[in-house]
Amino acid sequence: MNRHDSMLARFSAALAGGALPEGVTACAPAEAARRFDVYRNNVTVSLCTALEQRFPVISRLVGVEFFAALARHFCMAHPPQSPVLHEWGEAFPGYLEACAPLAGYPYMGDVARIELARGRAFHATDAAPIAPARLAAADPGTLRLALHPSVCLMRLATPAVSIWARNQPGAEAHPIRPGPEIALILRDRAYQVPVRAISSAEASLIAALGRGAPLLRAAAEVPDLDPTELLRALMQAGALCERAAT
Repeated sequence: MNRHDSMLARFSAALAGGALPEGVTACAPAEAARRFDVYRNNVTVSLCTALEQRFPVISRLVGVEFFAALARHFCMAHPPQSPVLHEWGEAFPGYLEACAPLAGYPYMGDVARIELARGRAFHATDAAPIAPARLAAADPGTLRLALHPSVCLMRLATPAVSIWARNQPGAEAHPIRPGPEIALILRDRAYQVPVRAISSAEASLIAALGRGAPLLRAAAEVPDLDPTELLRALMQAGALCERAAT
């Protein structure tokens, strides 16, 4: 380990509660420790705030005070490895599933996965959607579509999509059916990131398009599904692109 990396390792250890790193001094040793404690607390508070902004539904579900305790412990166990904070939090779903006080709430990890996927979708690479006229004029037997980079399918073991939707601002209370759900997540033309529960047949069609199957063949893989409504919704969202020729 070179000197720079060694310094960073000592500084990170100090932030996690270890000894003061070399070079942090004051006229009185106790004053150096006190000042570093203030800095350490400011860093922790900032990270906890960033985590709450990344996982607002989890915060709503467990309550602000409980989330603050969760976040503080998570920050110590899984500190960011990059200065880009929107890339941080990948370990949070698994952390929630391993958290003993949340053992009776198995959907927490899946809700956190939805929130992570929404962040990735928002920051996904841009891609030009296929023009409606091009789609209408193309031969469905040969047309190969691509999915916008923000599109994500998630097969979840819990009704996490319904729980996530129930906890959005202004959402109406409604019964939530137990059981698994499939989430469709994407960034639309207005830079909103909706989450929609879709059927297994709809997920199969989207997956077939993502693999590069021609439109007609992809639709044939799910004969019980009329793809019109789903394709219209994807088109309106800007989620369908034309696959580059190879």
